[in-house]
Amino acid sequence: MGISGRIARAFLQSQLTPLIALVALLLGTFAVIVTPKEEEPQINVTMANVFIPFPGASAKDVETLVATPAEQVLSQVQGLEHVYSVSRPGVAILTVQYKVGVGREAALVRLWDAIHANRDWVSAQLGVGEPIIKAKGIDDVPIVALTLSTADSERGAFDLERVAHAMEVELKRVSGTREVTSIGGPGRKVRVLLDADKLSAYNVSPLEIQNALQLSNVALPSGNLVSNNQQIEIQTGNWLENARDVANLVVGVSEGNPVYLSDIARIVDGPDQPGRYVWSSNGPAAKLKGLTGAGEQPAVTIAITKKPGENAVDVADALIKRVDELKGKVIPAGVDVNISRNYGETANDKAMKLIQKLVFATLSVVALVFFALGKREALIVGGAVVLTLAATLFASWAWGFTLNRVSLFALIFSIGILVDDAIVVVENIHRRRSLEPGKPLLQVIPEAVDEVGGPTILATFTVIAALLPMAFVSGLMGPYMSPIPINSSLGMVISLAIAFIVTPWLALKLTGKQHAPSHAEEEAQHGKLAKLFDRVMSPFLDDKLGRKRRHKLYLGIVVAIALSVSLAVAKLVVLKMLPFDNKSEFQVVVDMPAGTPLENTAAVLREMGAELAKVPEVTDYQAYAGTAAPINFNGLVRQYYLRQSSEMGDLQVNLVDKHHRSDKSHQIAQRVRPVLEQIAQRHGAKVKVVEVPPGPPVMSPIVAEVYGPDEAGRIAVAKKVRQQFADTADIVAIDDSVEDSAPKR
Repeated sequence: MGISGRIARAFLQSQLTPLIALVALLLGTFAVIVTPKEEEPQINVTMANVFIPFPGASAKDVETLVATPAEQVLSQVQGLEHVYSVSRPGVAILTVQYKVGVGREAALVRLWDAIHANRDWVSAQLGVGEPIIKAKGIDDVPIVALTLSTADSERGAFDLERVAHAMEVELKRVSGTREVTSIGGPGRKVRVLLDADKLSAYNVSPLEIQNALQLSNVALPSGNLVSNNQQIEIQTGNWLENARDVANLVVGVSEGNPVYLSDIARIVDGPDQPGRYVWSSNGPAAKLKGLTGAGEQPAVTIAITKKPGENAVDVADALIKRVDELKGKVIPAGVDVNISRNYGETANDKAMKLIQKLVFATLSVVALVFFALGKREALIVGGAVVLTLAATLFASWAWGFTLNRVSLFALIFSIGILVDDAIVVVENIHRRRSLEPGKPLLQVIPEAVDEVGGPTILATFTVIAALLPMAFVSGLMGPYMSPIPINSSLGMVISLAIAFIVTPWLALKLTGKQHAPSHAEEEAQHGKLAKLFDRVMSPFLDDKLGRKRRHKLYLGIVVAIALSVSLAVAKLVVLKMLPFDNKSEFQVVVDMPAGTPLENTAAVLREMGAELAKVPEVTDYQAYAGTAAPINFNGLVRQYYLRQSSEMGDLQVNLVDKHHRSDKSHQIAQRVRPVLEQIAQRHGAKVKVVEVPPGPPVMSPIVAEVYGPDEAGRIAVAKKVRQQFADTADIVAIDDSVEDSAPKR
């Protein structure tokens, strides 16, 4: 007897078998409870931005003296995939992108060591500032975005910003949160508006005022003093805490009297000059989201990220619950809170939808077994599938995967394969019982398992050999899709073990007392199926005409294959990596000509927003002028978080839930693109309608990289390549990485 038969015989009456089944079920339940639910797979996409200030230098000097030497230094770091640099007046921005899978901590340590170990790559006398390193990864994508807005004409962005900062402290206390940041608002400053006539009258210069402000806004420890058996810490100086302290500052002496700053200047404590604008507006479908109000309203968005390994669903639910508790306390009446992003909710919806499909697929298989073999056999197969899925979920959690759409799709994809082992074993036990009805079941089961054990093992490892290479695909696609081959392979091994250990035991317990049907009874029970089989197959097995009919069958199969392939050639079926996802959001990215004032950028965004507000499926949108909207996974790879300039703007468009609309998000994005492009052309802007991709994000679907020894040559070739793209049908939103310089005088 082979190994499969010996395993079945060893566990057939063992008391460990039900314990193994119970442990598998409990481990699966544990995995469902503790495994984090997320929108996307948890993969290491580590990148970092290195900001090197060089005050007063031109972009050319920054490139020559800072960016190029810095690229050579950073290229020494192990595990790098790309190093990019952008040289701007006064600053060099270097982007370091690591290979997928490099851990965040290891990457940052290597980068920090490379920069500071080679700090002498630039002369200390040049005035180049200290490099600032800002790392970015998958956990820097906010899972929740809260947009504060108000219809109160007496409140503005400054008031909303103060509310947002107060909320930051409270939301940071929610377990699992990582970063809580506010986007929008002018910022608070104490401005000193000097009066030239009074400066002359009191004989005080602006430089003296600057020195007085700097010297007065200092607090330093000055030692300790022991008095009355107590040690007292002595501090010299004090911080300026408010506008009153600034106004009462002595900046000089005139005719023997002190000159206060309030004597020669007006002190204003309030909002700074706007460096960005953020506003929100509702669309036609706002009521379906519970939003009220019409027209544009000033807004501030709070973006919250989660810690690695935390359950996005739990963190998002806790944040929303905390926001509800803050209403009427930290959030005053008249300030509306719109949940403009909730990736916890979308992750939970996708997980539950896929789990429903998983249950449906399992029940479908059990139903087929029920009609083919009987209810007891169907119960055995159903139990084997449940145990296999439970153990596979635990193995997936132990491997480090989360519950996301890719890992759950892997289980749905493999459900038909996972059930094969149990069905083969159960069917052969059923067949052997009908052939030998008088033989004890304790003898029949091991022999039946052994009879199909070899082919079952071979088939299992053949499927694993076909799936597993997918786990070694390079780039983002490999780790992103790795749950499919790994979960499927784990499930196949576990299903094989369940088929040889638990399935025979279930067959003994559930069919041991059942009357074993004879071969004649079996034929009578399945007579209709046998007659159908004979009617379909007999013409092909006929001695006279069978050969001719088989040739016709072969020809028909070849023609059917050719017709199916021709669908792609005729473009009746579009070939692509992944199908479009039906998201509830998309983004509009606007780039105005270099040097465009912030107000002009905001005006273009308002014009585009007015068109978006007419789209029936839009619930609301947020506009960001001079700053970036909260990034998603796509924006992380494309570095949208660096979009901080007066000529840049974003529109974050939120759609009604897919169950309340007939068009998919891709169709809606295609519908609005022509109108937005017309507006952009009138103002000389570039516009891109950016959708959240269904798979791993890329810089763009088509990217051409131009390399050459000099900048002028690279730009010339890039323009030719860009023109070639423009002349190609169906290519839209063509852009390049060349940054135009703002006008100078």
